[in-house]
Amino acid sequence: MSAYSPYRKKRNADSSINMTPLIDMVFILLIFFIVTTSFVKESGVDIQRPSANTAENKENVSVVVGIDSTGTVWLDGKTIDIRSVRSWMENFVAETPEGVVVVAADTKTESGLLINVLDACREAGVNNVSVAARKPQ
Repeated sequence: MSAYSPYRKKRNADSSINMTPLIDMVFILLIFFIVTTSFVKESGVDIQRPSANTAENKENVSVVVGIDSTGTVWLDGKTIDIRSVRSWMENFVAETPEGVVVVAADTKTESGLLINVLDACREAGVNNVSVAARKPQ
């Protein structure tokens, strides 16, 4: 065969790779992972949770409200006043009616402050409020 064969030229002309389907597939996978991930809003503070024999793992937690040993209430990595917990939870219920709230209080937190945060959550209309605990080791 000669080097200038018409078949050889045609084969080289069609050897390009179409990247459009690959890019489409990457975007579809990206959208799938974004939609299926659950976003949990952390309290933003390290808390020593009390231990309980009946502690259970909660699935689908939407918001974690933290109360540290000094009595400071944390939400979304920021300190908030105890009086603003109810209004924040009302906004949360408006956005996520079936949302789950977990109150993570330190072992040295006063029980009265914990009860005030729980009451503010319930008065705002949160149906599923829990107190965080860990299983004993």
